[in-house]
Amino acid sequence: MLGTEDLWLFISAGIALNLVPGQDFVFVASHSASQGFGAGSVAALGIGAGTLGHIFAAAFGISALLAASENAYLLIKVLGGLYLLYMGLSMLFKRTVPANSVFVSLSTSSNKTIFYQGFLTNALNPKVALFFIAFVPQFIAADSSNVSLSFLFLGFLFSFNGLIWCLIVAWFSANISAKLKHQAHLKRWSNLLAGGLFSYFGINLLMSSNH
Repeated sequence: MLGTEDLWLFISAGIALNLVPGQDFVFVASHSASQGFGAGSVAALGIGAGTLGHIFAAAFGISALLAASENAYLLIKVLGGLYLLYMGLSMLFKRTVPANSVFVSLSTSSNKTIFYQGFLTNALNPKVALFFIAFVPQFIAADSSNVSLSFLFLGFLFSFNGLIWCLIVAWFSANISAKLKHQAHLKRWSNLLAGGLFSYFGINLLMSSNH
């Protein structure tokens, strides 16, 4: 289909990869827990937009330039790592609100802010770009008449599956959080956990080797 091969293997591998908890999972779950399913859905859409950016870049060769240039890779890696670290520290040092207003004040992030945060957490991770370069071409047929079109098709399919998973995460997180809405200490510990994980992701990205 559209110059691809082993499509079901690609779908299965993509689903398995999406199920592995990472920064996208934490981002969606934390916003769903604090602001509800709507905010989690916006977070998922932002992450999906970032993924699409990587897909277009890889399909048209921009990511290949990133992979070939040490300086370009280092710049994006530092920006991405610092942004993740900033988000993590913001969560860690966020002011605790009174128990009776935990779900009234929420974290007061607008949908626009959540969307852009989700987009940037994904778009500023060069490892995602390199992943698409390494993973997707394995499922493009050697006789494909349009490699870019085949790449885009597979990329959109991977992104769609990822979006569905993120929406499931958002729904579960929002529902679990609603049942625990009067437990202020759990709210605080969830913020600390999410902040710690984002700080870890940022430091890990900054400390990682270039390629």
